[in-house]
Amino acid sequence: MKRLIPFISITLLIGLPFTGHAAGYKESSVSNGGTVTGKVTFSGKDPAPKIYKITKDNDVCGTGNREIDYVAVNNGALTNVVVYLDKIKEGKPFPAELSSAKIDQKGCEFKPFLQIMRNNTELAAINDDPILHNIHTYEILGRAKKTVFNVSQAKPGTVKKKVALKRGTALKVECDAHDFMHGFVFVAKNPYFAVVGDDGSFTIDNIPPGKYTIKAWHGKLREKKGKVDISAGGTTTINFEFKGK
Repeated sequence: MKRLIPFISITLLIGLPFTGHAAGYKESSVSNGGTVTGKVTFSGKDPAPKIYKITKDNDVCGTGNREIDYVAVNNGALTNVVVYLDKIKEGKPFPAELSSAKIDQKGCEFKPFLQIMRNNTELAAINDDPILHNIHTYEILGRAKKTVFNVSQAKPGTVKKKVALKRGTALKVECDAHDFMHGFVFVAKNPYFAVVGDDGSFTIDNIPPGKYTIKAWHGKLREKKGKVDISAGGTTTINFEFKGK
């Protein structure tokens, strides 16, 4: 009988369902959902824009310097921030416009500087310039980053690549041919997110009642997080403050 125990144990394990990967987000109808609102602010010294020298393809890229304001502050409000509910499993459908996303390389700039896409969908990289670009995307993992795709585009056209992030929530976008080209893509794993307005305000609605972790993501300043308790038909307010050095 002792010799049979390992065999029986293996057989039972094979019969068990595999639970190594969490189930994806489930779209459903939400009845009498709640809302969370708030504002994202910045205090302390506002970092100056980073200056890059335009060193090549000047007929297309321009001359002189390129300024990129990674930490854009508007009267105390921090912009280019995405606020989102973390790890919510079920709720309202994704917006239809999120089924496709694109980054345009035009005038040797990534447009928009901050793009939004849905996880497990395709990102279209468009080269609108008559020169070589090399779009290189990295999954942001804390202070580290990992290549997601790296594609050369020798002439105008579009390349589509699927993005499926497991750990991170965003991509850093660079051009290996032009070191002054930079951008970000927030990769939504559920539809409960909002890009803050010019005044730092945000609203996320139609949330199933319950307790959630909410996060504010910024490409350079990383994340802040908090907790919200959403009641049926109610409105909860939470604010985030990022600080300069």
